[in-house]
Amino acid sequence: MKNNVYRLPETTTPEELGCNWSTVLNFGDKILLAGYCFMGQGQNSYFGAIYSFSGEDKTCEGQIKLEKISTEMYADNGNAIAWCIQNCL
Repeated sequence: MKNNVYRLPETTTPEELGCNWSTVLNFGDKILLAGYCFMGQGQNSYFGAIYSFSGEDKTCEGQIKLEKISTEMYADNGNAIAWCIQNCL
């Protein structure tokens, strides 16, 4: 996984993700993230990441664990979130 490249935490809370990343969405029992990592002028620079709750606490303070990161980069955060949704269903 590229979590070290993007500096994504393996475990965190939805609240912490929301404070550190600009596009974080609750989607059922998953937390979806669209992140930005500059890949060069004119290059796609957005990626998607999926977290899932690791306990019973499903609030903003519940523990979540990184599940998947997109291998493809996207032109915008909407397409990165679309990847997340498709990979949650």
